[in-house]
Amino acid sequence: MQLNLSRPIIFFDLETTGTSVTGDRIVEISVIKVFPDGHIEEKTRRLNPECHIPEASSAIHHIYDEDVKDAPTFRQVAKSLFELFKDCDIAGFNSNKFDVPLLIEEFGRVGMKFDVANRKFIDVQGIFHKMEQRTLVAAYRFYCGKELNDAHSATADTRATYEVLLSQLERYPELKNDVAALAEFSSGGRNVDLAGRMVYDDNHEPIFNFGKNKGKKVKDVIRHEPGFIQWILQGDFPKETKDQILRLKCEYSSKQS
Repeated sequence: MQLNLSRPIIFFDLETTGTSVTGDRIVEISVIKVFPDGHIEEKTRRLNPECHIPEASSAIHHIYDEDVKDAPTFRQVAKSLFELFKDCDIAGFNSNKFDVPLLIEEFGRVGMKFDVANRKFIDVQGIFHKMEQRTLVAAYRFYCGKELNDAHSATADTRATYEVLLSQLERYPELKNDVAALAEFSSGGRNVDLAGRMVYDDNHEPIFNFGKNKGKKVKDVIRHEPGFIQWILQGDFPKETKDQILRLKCEYSSKQS
């Protein structure tokens, strides 16, 4: 099985200092870049997060302060990493809600804008949860017939995610071997932002998907509850979510003028 690609797609996984998209930092990134002709490039790099790695996180991914004290910082590798991801679609496991938004935050800290507008995002977890409702370890066992012995290693998790997607395509004939179709299927085609704080309703109208304004149209909240919008823009929300809020705010303002 080979992915049907019109341009490269990057499978990637992050190991981090914690689970906060806006507050935590990358300590390891693993990438598998798959090209339309089928050839593959793999890269794994540890990074110095410039802060202490909490013991609870180290207990999961087994990366400690001592392991990354001489590693480059994100700032030092940002340019090469940006070029690696340039003009590529993106795939991962729970990547739309965590890995991609956190990567956007890291680029933002060094003054680089990681564009999401012209990319397709395949979240393999989304396909798996729709089909089987399991974790990556179980997905790897179920689809590939193998044990993921080195779980929570970025390299092992990334490779497993790639293999799982290929096996999903073989198992489910209704899944189209097409990046755009897989991206829409894995996300449900409803998310306005990657984290799913805003979704499209049945009329393709953006609505909020959390908090006191859940179910309300974004344009109505922008118009009548500016305080809620400011709370999001100034709060602990992913940068990409804030960017989408600003985009919609500008879009609605231009329509009213």
